Amino acid sequence: MIPPNYSDLCKPVNDLFSKDYPFGALKLEVKTTTANGVTFTVNGAQDIKSGAIISELKTKYADKVNGLTYTESWNTANLVTGQVEIANKFAKGLKLELSGSSALSSAKRALRSKIDYQQDNLFARVNIDALNPAVTADVTVSREGALVGAEIAYDLNSGAVTKTNSTLGYSGPDYMMTLQGNNSLNVFQLAFYQRVTKNVEAGARAVYDYKNPEGGVSAELGTKYILDQDAYVKAKVDNAGRLGLSFTQLLRPGVKLSLAGLFDTARLQENTHKLGAALTFEA
Repeated sequence: MIPPNYSDLCKPVNDLFSKDYPFGALKLEVKTTTANGVTFTVNGAQDIKSGAIISELKTKYADKVNGLTYTESWNTANLVTGQVEIANKFAKGLKLELSGSSALSSAKRALRSKIDYQQDNLFARVNIDALNPAVTADVTVSREGALVGAEIAYDLNSGAVTKTNSTLGYSGPDYMMTLQGNNSLNVFQLAFYQRVTKNVEAGARAVYDYKNPEGGVSAELGTKYILDQDAYVKAKVDNAGRLGLSFTQLLRPGVKLSLAGLFDTARLQENTHKLGAALTFEA
């Protein structure tokens, strides 16, 4: 079995705490696919407090026969990006990717390449930034549910290692536990996720910054309850007393609405709470 890539080692618990919580914003996503396989996606979000609007238009074409995928996007910051992927063309499990971006209103540019290689019990990646010379590499290996991962970043200009992260974990049929050491083993995160029943998911995570011991341990608990095949609710709370609630409803096939609120229970009388909504159309 192929393990998750390093970025997704904590995906179940991260999704539990982050997805379906559009705090402080009104979001809209429209996604359509043409008969020849071209996908168009329009994303828009308005910050409720400032009124600022950001949006993006993305097109994606996948040639599954040749393993080729082309993606391009243009957003309201006048940033144009393009990405080409070739998967399983030269070797099974090997994916090559080249991406670039250019800001039409400034000199901001980016050019990156990426290599992914995955086999049973192994997922390795190498990212190369050509314009700001740097290399980031990560690897995940697994065996009988046990997971070990590491990530390192190296700046070619300074000749210095800029990032080192590592993760130990175990994934069972309906649960997952991970221990991460980030920022050169200065920040530790312990996370746990479990599908308790077919309708209930639960998770917890705790973070400790070794360089800031006065800050103590920050902890968070979260859960998801599936009401029926078209609706579910989520809740989370942290040790600072911030309570997050969300409700997601499938209004009709391809149309999903999420409503969410973040409430500071320690300051209920103050204007610190955040509400938000997200509407998704997919055809």
